Parts: sequence; structure tokens; C-alpha cells
Amino acid sequence: MFEELKTFIAVVDCKNFTKAAESLNLSQPSVSTHIKNLEAFFGVTLINRSVKQKSISITESGYVLYKRAKEMIGIFDVTVKEVKELSDSVRGSLKIGASSTIGEYILPKFISKFCLRYPEINLELLIDNTYGIATKLKNMNLDIGIIEGSIASAYFKQEYFLDDKMVLAVPYDSSIKKSDLNINDLQNKVWVAREYGSSARQYLNLFLSSNKLIPQNVTVLGSNFAIKEAVRNNVGITIMSNIVVDEYVETKKASIYELDDNFNRYFSLIYLKDTPLSTLANIFIEELKNYSMKL
Repeated sequence: MFEELKTFIAVVDCKNFTKAAESLNLSQPSVSTHIKNLEAFFGVTLINRSVKQKSISITESGYVLYKRAKEMIGIFDVTVKEVKELSDSVRGSLKIGASSTIGEYILPKFISKFCLRYPEINLELLIDNTYGIATKLKNMNLDIGIIEGSIASAYFKQEYFLDDKMVLAVPYDSSIKKSDLNINDLQNKVWVAREYGSSARQYLNLFLSSNKLIPQNVTVLGSNFAIKEAVRNNVGITIMSNIVVDEYVETKKASIYELDDNFNRYFSLIYLKDTPLSTLANIFIEELKNYSMKL
């Protein structure tokens, strides 16, 4: 309907279908169709045409519509301008807390685009494990938390926005590396793991317990990169996000085995239930959701 109204205004202003079509970069049949659609919608004749459509005259109903349509188009144009100006003038500070996987492998590229679009927003990103993010958010030291998996707390509202998959990662030249993995091959192995309180550690513990595996030793490392490097250098094996290890698989620095659906997880946005989100926080959340849909 909006395009039809713009066409109607052009026809009245140009007093000619052909000239209106040229001004709108449309074909003349398209212009005629737009006018017919409007007349069918309102159930009245809006424009009186000559047989050859070389001259037109506007009806009384057409004049009323023309006047209102001009007002509507004007309001729309002003609205577009105001929205764009608001986008350009968004400013303030925003503190985001993210757990390691999303903080190190998803957010950097997103934040780069976000800051280019909103250059007057001062963004602070803190990377911690899930427990640390939740604690800081509860104490109101963060505006938004972004974590891996779920968190059971009456303090937070939680929104899932991106899928993730945990995999078994082993050194590329490991004796374990074969097409059909035998769980018994993992018995009494050295494992490398994130610290307690991290989502990755929860999934590693789940894998060990559900398969009744007893490690020879568990080496705890504080970052995903350190764990990848430990796997690459034959320190041990691990359970980690496919997002994290994917690059090492492509460059033949590690091998992976896919696990069952119990090891699928989600990245989640969390924020305080009883505290309204700021305009900046809402903008950040919507932009992140839109960005994630394209991954």
C-alpha cells in the first residue's frame, strides 16, 4: 500500500502516467496497476483518465487521498531521519561479561562491527567463567552476561541465542585417532581441563562420569587457547567447544570426535530479572541476536 501511495502522489504531481513512471523508475503498466489497486481498495475512482491517458484529472476523493498521502509520506520520511539520527547518536557506557568461548571466539568480530556502528558507546568486556559472570551480574557489576549453557538462578532472566557443540579433542597424531572410537581407549589417559565453575569443565566431568572413565591425571589450564595448545603438544586430551578447536582441525593440529546430543549446548544472554535493561543494553542484545543468526 505504501508504494501505491507514492505512485499516486507522483501521478497527481506529474499529471501524466508516463512522466510519473519515469520519475519513479517504474514501467507504465506498474503505475497503472498501483492506481487500480488503490481504487479497488477504497472502492472509488481517484483519477479520471482520457482514452489515451495523455491527460488526467483528480476526483474529489482523489484529492482527499492525495492530501493525506502526502502527510503520511512526510511523517514516514521524518521518522526515518529521526531513527537514523538516534542510531548515530547512541552514547554511554556498557559493561558486558562473557564466558571464555564466546568472549574469545564470537564477540571480538561482533564488537568490532558494533563499535563501528555506535562509535560513541564505551564498551567494556570482561571474560570470566560462567560462575564468575553470574556472580558479577548479581552484584550489579555488569549490565549483561553472556554464558555457555544454562544457569539455575531466580535472579536472572535467560535467553538462548546460539547453538554450540562440545567435542572430544585429541592430538592430531594421537594413537587414539581412528574412525571408530572405542571408549576403552580413553581409560587412564591424561586430560586437560578448564577450572571448576566453567561450562567446559562441567561437560568434561559429564563425559568422564557417563563413560566411567578414570583419568591418569587432570591438568587444569585457565584458557581455551592454553588447552588447545596442550592438546596440540600431546599433553592430554579434552572436551571442548567445536568453535574453539575448529581452526586446529583444519590445520591438522588436532583431531575431534563428535559426541551425542547430551553434549550440545547453547550460548545464553543473562540479565537481572528485576532491573530494567538500559536502551544501550537492549540495542546490544538485538544487534548480537541479529549477528548470531548469520553465523
